[in-house]
Amino acid sequence: RLKRSEFATFDDPRAMSLQHELAQVERCYQKQPTIFENKKRATSRRLKRSEVRYTRNAGLGFKAPREALEGNFVDKKCPFTGNVGIRGRVLQGTVATMKMTNTITVRRDYLHFIKKYNRFEKRHSKLSAHMSPAFLDVEIGDVVTVGQCRPLSKTVYFNTLKVSKIGGKKKFKKF
Repeated sequence: RLKRSEFATFDDPRAMSLQHELAQVERCYQKQPTIFENKKRATSRRLKRSEVRYTRNAGLGFKAPREALEGNFVDKKCPFTGNVGIRGRVLQGTVATMKMTNTITVRRDYLHFIKKYNRFEKRHSKLSAHMSPAFLDVEIGDVVTVGQCRPLSKTVYFNTLKVSKIGGKKKFKKF
């Protein structure tokens, strides 16, 4: 397997073509629509990052992960490298399942007050969120911050913005 540091340079055209080949994991040709790939380059001039990879600010104070800036993946639903804007709610929860491709299930725990008994009961809800390939080493139990976006599929209308490495299993952590 090739190291990521070998492809971090933008001045070697052979490394750039090899890096682009590594992004081809789907049946159709993967490319970022804002990057022109057939440019006749002079080998003496060093390429800028914006000429090789399209990245953008997701907004609301969330920084793009390093893998989104320097990686070679192509994900049109990623809030940092794709065409998805974050608007509406920003929620936090723990990763419950990761069985789907590029999609996670987030479990949110909360308390519901029952007036008759003057007590709270524990409840939870689950939602599906798109997990960009920019987030590496995500495991079940990690705390994630997700932001609402346009519908990405039938059940997915949230996008992962931040991953924290704290958390445990499926238990009620807040209380």
